[in-house]
Amino acid sequence: MSTPLYQLKAEFFKTLGHPVRIRVLELLSEREHGVAEMLRDTGVEAAYLSQQLAVLRRANLVVARREGTAVYYALTSPQVAELLRIARTILSGVLAGQAELLADLRAGGPARPSRETAP
Repeated sequence: MSTPLYQLKAEFFKTLGHPVRIRVLELLSEREHGVAEMLRDTGVEAAYLSQQLAVLRRANLVVARREGTAVYYALTSPQVAELLRIARTILSGVLAGQAELLADLRAGGPARPSRETAP
């Protein structure tokens, strides 16, 4: 029996569920990057970055190429960059809604119960 699609999607999103991996994918959405550049731009240790890149390689989200002693990474598909853009749009909408709610609360939304009337 094959794995249900929803389970595969969950595994895919788990792969994306790490800040360093998201940062790497964002960098690679711009262009190919060398490991040295990503170390500088992510601010993590080399061994840690290597682990995160290995996860992304296993998920077939990035591909590596060697040029002399340098290793460069690129996205396997421009759709990964599109997914990150869509996530940003969704988050912007969510945060805008939360900002509106906060503004409403600060403007005198429903009052909190006082200690005298609280059960």
